[in-house]
Amino acid sequence: MLTLENVYANYGTLQIIQGVSMEIKDGEMISLVGSNGAGKTTLLKTISGLKKPESGKIIWDGEDITSLSPDKIVARGIVQIPEGRKLFPQMSVEENLILGSYLKDAKKKRKETLAYVYEMLPDLLKKAKMPAGSLSGGQQQMVAIGRGLMACPKVLIFDEPSIGLSPLLTDIMFEIIKKIKDSGTTVMLVEQNVQNALKMADRGYVLEQGRIAMEGLSADLLNNEELKKSYLGI
Repeated sequence: MLTLENVYANYGTLQIIQGVSMEIKDGEMISLVGSNGAGKTTLLKTISGLKKPESGKIIWDGEDITSLSPDKIVARGIVQIPEGRKLFPQMSVEENLILGSYLKDAKKKRKETLAYVYEMLPDLLKKAKMPAGSLSGGQQQMVAIGRGLMACPKVLIFDEPSIGLSPLLTDIMFEIIKKIKDSGTTVMLVEQNVQNALKMADRGYVLEQGRIAMEGLSADLLNNEELKKSYLGI
């Protein structure tokens, strides 16, 4: 289980994350939703060790990982698929995937994990030797997901995976994320597409101005009148 306890994170004097507490249970999917500027990406960077919190704790399976470096956090199975994909465009699809298995334990399983990724994302096998930069936006997002899977994650964190995708590709992307969750991987999904994100998830959190404004079962949040008005335009 991944738990955040009263986490604060600043950029200089600007306070972005303000006392966030939340938990992700083994095997579940949670959605973190909120408007642009709410602090979603900063919160993910804090979880991944890219941003050190000013105060508060991040606990993973009973271990305080608040001060760990990003590589040590990945080694514990907490893997983030960043917004914007962050691929190496001149390298082949397969080379980009292999980069996800650079840590010792993942490297040992590289061959079988690569086979799993190609089974999960068969389009990537057809494009394996092509430069990642030559692929469409949706295919590049699949490469980013595959690279994350190559790290053998226990928790896979998605940061705005549908950005720049057509409605059809967005639906395909959500189907892939559901398959990953159904395979047993714990998923944290950060999305502006509030309705789709909550429909898929077990539970949800709404982040507003760096604070958790609402939380609960996804079905309950989808029926919340305030949420409907603010985020769904209903």
